[in-house]
Amino acid sequence: MTSRFRSGLAALAAAMLMLASRPAAADSFVIRGARVADGTGGPLREASVRVEGDTITAVGAVKPRKGERVVDGKGLVLAPGFIDIHNHSTDELLTTPLAETQVSQGITTAVQGPDGGSAWPIGEYLDKLRAAPPAINVMTMVGHATVRELVLGKDYRRNATEEEIEKMAELVDRAMREGAAGLSSGLEYEVGGYGSTQELVALAEAASRHGGFYMTHVRDEANRTFEAFQEALDIAEQAKLPLQISHIKMGVVGVWGRAQEAVDMIRRARARGLDVTADCYPYEAWHSNIEVIVANKEYDDPPSVEKSIADLGGPSKITITGCGKHPDYVGKNLEEIAKAEEITPVDLYIRIVKDGGADIIGHSMTEKDVAVFYKQPWVMVGSDGGIDAAHPRGAGTFPKVLGRYAREKHWFSLPEAVRKMTSLPARRLKLADRGTIRTGMKADLVLFDPKTVIDRSTFEKPKELAEGIRMVFVNGEAFWEDGKATGGRPGRVLAGAGAAPADAESAPTGN
Repeated sequence: MTSRFRSGLAALAAAMLMLASRPAAADSFVIRGARVADGTGGPLREASVRVEGDTITAVGAVKPRKGERVVDGKGLVLAPGFIDIHNHSTDELLTTPLAETQVSQGITTAVQGPDGGSAWPIGEYLDKLRAAPPAINVMTMVGHATVRELVLGKDYRRNATEEEIEKMAELVDRAMREGAAGLSSGLEYEVGGYGSTQELVALAEAASRHGGFYMTHVRDEANRTFEAFQEALDIAEQAKLPLQISHIKMGVVGVWGRAQEAVDMIRRARARGLDVTADCYPYEAWHSNIEVIVANKEYDDPPSVEKSIADLGGPSKITITGCGKHPDYVGKNLEEIAKAEEITPVDLYIRIVKDGGADIIGHSMTEKDVAVFYKQPWVMVGSDGGIDAAHPRGAGTFPKVLGRYAREKHWFSLPEAVRKMTSLPARRLKLADRGTIRTGMKADLVLFDPKTVIDRSTFEKPKELAEGIRMVFVNGEAFWEDGKATGGRPGRVLAGAGAAPADAESAPTGN
């Protein structure tokens, strides 16, 4: 060993000693003693994690510096912050920015604007969030129905002309440049449902040019589910962009038990090179508006209404959660209300729609089908809920998957459950600096007790907060601790891949 080499080693050792002994920065801390689920799906491993500012700077055998804060993770699991790719809190993030029902279940990033409906203009909405940040990070889609109504106005119950489609595509292009992550559609709903396949292809192409993806509530989640899945695949293939199937399900009695057929259909598409993923919520009941029940949109046609209610398993399976004209209906199902009113459930349905409609929960799915979907490696966790939602998924989705599906039912391992909540949606959203725990990643982190984490929200009490989520860090700031919010609002706007970022902090480093 030469004297030059020995002196070099000595200098390196001295530098390392100096680095280890230097005082900690005011905003640095170490999480020590936890088992790390790093988001990749790999096995849990014991490691300490240092955070400086908003960034993870060390993972492994990390020794705290002098004066550095230490977070005790003994007996707990440390995971990347959960990313909810399908969230309905567009307005609530502005009015209820602490978002406690979201952060308390470990959500650190939530994607707004699904199902075809989004804020507009996108840039103006994101600027409002930059000026008054919420507790969590935010991304948004641009909604097909939103731009369709901007162009067609109230005359939307028809095919759009070529000129109108061009105008819609221009609006999608604008939204992508302003920060949208992709195009969403809700083809079972009133405005979007009149759009043709080719209209959707043209708008998806506009999103594709900016590196976006196509997220869709498919045209039918009932007896024509498979036709609707095929249309979604066709749109993505023709527009040459990735596809995200929203809240994948078998939604009526007629397709119960056919989840594996849908999986096989999507596997074939993936095998030929189409980039297809999906999200799923851990419940056998959905939440939507009452009109969605009647797929042919003949809301005042008794035979259509009668068949649609029967397809869901009968009027007792449809519960009202909100009704402006008839607030006394809330909490009751159509069968109960019809008996009290001494009319048929069909006549009741027609009356409610004519009186302005209602929000409903439909108990028309099976756990067996949910299990088939969730066990697929390309299916991620998505809540389809939001801040103070009237469905238990708004407060319980992610803890339910961890506690009931991973720990109790053993559908998949805990690390795999975490992957479905973190790196899988991060990859779809092109968030290269979030979704895993490693040096250089943003410090969105969740510390939870794997033995006790569980959902507590129910259909009767949908806002009950989950248990077992000990701490939640958003951009390095501890927002949730000891069962309550700390009061900070550390969230940021994460612009889509094709946006011209408003500032360096607002833009992801995705590719």
